[in-house]
Amino acid sequence: MTVMEQRGAYRPTPPPAWQPRTDPAPLLPDAEPYRVLGTEAAAKADPELLRRLYAELVKGRRYNAQATALTKQGRLAVYPSSTGQEACEVAAALVLEERDWLFPSYRDTLAVVARGVDPVEALTLLRGDWHTGYDPYEHRVAPLSTPLATQLPHAVGLAHAARLKGDDVVALAMVGDGGTSEGDFHEALNFAAVWQAPVVFLVQNNGFAISVPLAKQTVAPSLAHKAVGYGMPGRLVDGNDAAAVHDVLADAVRRARAGGGPTLVEAITYRVDAHTNADDATRYRGDAEVEAWREHDPIALLERELTGRGLLDEAGAETARQDAETMAADLRARMNQDAELDPMDLFTHVYAEPTPQLLEQREQLRAELAAEAESEGARP
Repeated sequence: MTVMEQRGAYRPTPPPAWQPRTDPAPLLPDAEPYRVLGTEAAAKADPELLRRLYAELVKGRRYNAQATALTKQGRLAVYPSSTGQEACEVAAALVLEERDWLFPSYRDTLAVVARGVDPVEALTLLRGDWHTGYDPYEHRVAPLSTPLATQLPHAVGLAHAARLKGDDVVALAMVGDGGTSEGDFHEALNFAAVWQAPVVFLVQNNGFAISVPLAKQTVAPSLAHKAVGYGMPGRLVDGNDAAAVHDVLADAVRRARAGGGPTLVEAITYRVDAHTNADDATRYRGDAEVEAWREHDPIALLERELTGRGLLDEAGAETARQDAETMAADLRARMNQDAELDPMDLFTHVYAEPTPQLLEQREQLRAELAAEAESEGARP
């Protein structure tokens, strides 16, 4: 018998007392995504919360449209639109307390704005003007993460540190379905579960990692099922149902804050626009698919619920639209102003204490700029 045959024939038998470390049954997600709008659960939803969600969704849709237009005008280098995913974005921002932290991905600009970051500052990174564009500590929002899933271990580290210090802080980390194929996703979930860190992972499953459909990434029953392998609960929710996403995330945040450890939430949604303004989505999906998802639009779903319950009339809807237009006009006007850039800012915030090499490079640039200015001044 060969070594490989010997290995293949070996079947370790666990001792009689062996039991799974954790009963997997309570960790499994429901068979169907959790929904609120259009169900009996909607009657129990807080009317004020629904109105606020609606106002933020309308504003978010307009923000996406305006930012996309700015790319066509050359005012933004790139913009990854979250049109169709606004329910996930808004719910993630509104579910957190002021002391909590949000860890967004590059597509989560809308969540960053809903969290309180200035709309222009949220786009500064995508404009190419500054390191991040906003102070992460002011709003407790980590920098927008362009590399896939690298923000997830950071979220776990912050949450774990907060727990060790006794701080009542929860971290909510957002990632797309493509990010779940990265090693950082595995490492973050594994450490979060082992440490029982107060962190919530929100996967926005919008169907595609750029042009790669989910079916070519995984054959798992759902991404929420992956939670069981790490020993944490998995939740499945309709990502276009703003009330449902808020409910599920609120439960996960409460559980984390109470010491119950992390939760993996998969929100089933859809990216209506292209991956970015540089992507041609027609090369990998058809119009019929997109139109089918437009019938499940998050704004229309919530508006139908509000009007049906007498919580929103035309005047209220018009007020939401006008507020969104005011925001868009301000964003447009400010983004159309050329930024005043200082080359010396290249060396700001690179290290808390600048290294000797960085100081040398800074002085070299300062000398070159001074020489150039002197040369310009000497010209007739």
